[in-house]
Order: sequence, then structure tokens, then C-alpha cells
Amino acid sequence: MPAPRLDAATPLPQWLQYLESIHSKAIDLGLDRVRQVADRLALQLDGIKFVVGGTNGKGSTCAMLEAILLAAGYRVGTYTSPHLIDFNERARINGEIASDAALTEQFAAVEAARGEVTLTYFEFTTLAILRLFSQTKLDAIVLEVGLGGRLDAVNIVDADCAIITSVDLDHTDWLGDTREEIGAEKAHIYRGGRPAICSDPQPPQSLLDHAQEIGADLWLFRKDFNYSGDRQQWAYGGRGQRRNALAYPALRGANQLLNAAAALAALESVRDRLAVPQQAVRVGLLQASLPGRFQILPGQPSIILDVAHNPHAAAVLAQNLDNMGFHPYTHAVVGMLSDKDVDGVIAKLLGRIDHWYCAGLPGPRGGTGDDLASHVSSALTAAPTASEAPTVQAYPDPAAAFAAARERAGEGDRIVVFGSFLTVASVLQSLGRTA
Repeated sequence: MPAPRLDAATPLPQWLQYLESIHSKAIDLGLDRVRQVADRLALQLDGIKFVVGGTNGKGSTCAMLEAILLAAGYRVGTYTSPHLIDFNERARINGEIASDAALTEQFAAVEAARGEVTLTYFEFTTLAILRLFSQTKLDAIVLEVGLGGRLDAVNIVDADCAIITSVDLDHTDWLGDTREEIGAEKAHIYRGGRPAICSDPQPPQSLLDHAQEIGADLWLFRKDFNYSGDRQQWAYGGRGQRRNALAYPALRGANQLLNAAAALAALESVRDRLAVPQQAVRVGLLQASLPGRFQILPGQPSIILDVAHNPHAAAVLAQNLDNMGFHPYTHAVVGMLSDKDVDGVIAKLLGRIDHWYCAGLPGPRGGTGDDLASHVSSALTAAPTASEAPTVQAYPDPAAAFAAARERAGEGDRIVVFGSFLTVASVLQSLGRTA
């Protein structure tokens, strides 16, 4: 007998468990099925639509866009993924995380509309959150691309302004194994005749070519917008707008000015329809928050949380660690999915870590702590350091690895947790914290 259909009164956890079971594959790229159900739902999104893609920096850019628009008094819907602790984090309206009831109502509507059309977990939930936004009077909608761009479910939305933050190697099984191939996939969120922001300092030629082919209004970092700064403040310069005397963003990290500049370029590109005063920019940059992106928890020893899970993000994390100042020892709690470039990530952190605590992760893509420790040990053997040899130990999960790190770490040390959203989420939960 087929499983009974769920309804709006079904608890959210039961819905999410059901959604993980209704498609034979976790990822099934393509827009035909999603568009078919979207048409049945008659989705109509009000407001200016920002679609944000890229290998790294998407979440930060979305967070700053959202915070600035809210500070300007606009009604804003924001969709991001994945979540850290609770699924509800993926959908925010006016800065407030969506309730279980709001989400299950939309899940029931999508389930009724899809009929026999198969949808993946991501496709189904994307449609549900878009329907939630379509039923809310909004001035602006900020949508983060899940994977790639061309065939991602978010790309059924025609962006009024699309942003690509960076192009680097990740999800190579799906997007290709060169920056040119990946750039071509991401560039498909651009639309002809509309602003197309690219904050990657060295965009792939494939991205430039696609933007030209479709007649997008391409804004390039250093050519159409830029930033400058000193130790006290920074400034944004665009095509026809300059914003001076800005405080540094609350989000920490070496790349945050680049992400902030992309957000301000996007806002400049639509300023005839969505005016944003200078004070809103200042307030928004100071209020933007994003758990798990070089997030430093208060107290001693220092605890740094970063979801870095590809070499590009790991290189940024390494730079941020270098900028932190002296700590006697650095302890790394790392857990990674087995389909990631584990060796590439480890290579970026070598020489900065004194003690490695390698954690296993759950699920079919989860790697074991022993396997990860083997990768770290091999990297250390290939590139020995002149100082005291780092230690490497394996643990069944991030919580156990983190507990061991806390037990060993001295007051002046630092513990950096990285490698996956799952790793950071597990540690946050072990600390009794919400995202």
C-alpha cells in the first residue's frame, strides 16, 4: 500500500523525513519537473528578486543584503541553504525564521500540486518556501542557489539582479572539474538585460561569454565596482554611486569586504526601484550575522566555527587564522563528507594546526574519523614541519572530537571547527547553542 499523504497538521520533522524518501536520488538536476509543479502552484513573487550563486561567499552576501534592506525598512524574504541546526533557518521573512506551521502548510500545498511528479528534498522545499514568499507582501526577495545555477531549482526564478560571488572547484561530480565548466553552470542565473554582478576577481571566460551572449548587464569587480579601506573604515565605489565612511561588516573574515561590495553593487544596480539610504547600509553591515562563517565564540580558549569544506574556503580560513594573532596551540576539529576534496582542504591548513581531531560524519556521504585521520597523517608525512610534529587522532563524531579538544586545550589556545555544515552543527548542539 502507498504511504498516506501528509497534510498541514503533520509535524515538520515527519514531513522532512518523508521528503527524504520520495525521490530515488538526493540530487537530480533539471528544471522541467520543478517548473511543472511551480506552474500548477501559480507562483507569483512580488518585489525585487536577488538570486545569489557562487562557490563560496553566497551566505555572507545574502546575509548582508537582507540586513541592509531590513535596515532600510523594506519587507524582505530570504531563502538560504543548507541549515545548521533547524530546517526553519532556510526561510526568513523580515528577519524572522519561518514557523513549523507556516512551512507545513506550504509542504501540503506542494504535495497536493505535484501529483505523480517526483521532486527531490531540495526541489520540494524550494517550491514550498517560494510559495510562502508568494503569499507574503514583500519588497525584496533574496534567494541563495543550492548547487551550480543552470539546473538548480532556484533558477526557475527570473532574477531582477543576479550575483555570482566566486567560482572555484566544488561539487565537481555535478558541475565539472574546471573553473571554466563550473563558471558556465553558475552564469546561467544571469538574465538578459538585467544586472549581473560578479565579485570573483578573476572570473572564468565562460562566465563572461555567457553574460555577453544573453545580453546581461555585467558588473565586474575592479571594473564596475570596487572597495578601498584603512584600519578604521572602508568605502564602496560603483558605476555612479559612492558610499564612504563605512564601518567594517560584523561578519569576520578576509573576504567580507568583497562580499559586501557585491551586495552594494547589487543594490546600486536596482536603486531606481529600491532606494537604500547610507544609514541603512551602515546599520545593516553591523547587524548582519551568519553562524558558522568564521564565527568566534566568546570565552577561553577561543573557539572558531567555519563551515569551510572546499580548498578555496579552506584557504580563506587559513588566512583568517593567520590574522588572529598569537595562540600557543591550535586544535582542529575537522569532519568532512567523503565526496569532498579532503586532501585539498587539509593542504591549506598544514603548518597552522598543532593537534588534529578527526571526526566521522553520519549518512551515506559521511566519512569516518579513521579515514580522515589517514588523509591528515599522509599529508603531514609528505610535508613535514620543522617544529614539533602535530598529533592526529580519530573520533566517531564531531561532539566527541570537540570534547577531546576542549579537554586538551589551554586557556590561551584556540580550537577551530571546520570541514562541513554537519561538523559545525554538531559542535554547536554539543554546546547547547542554536544557530
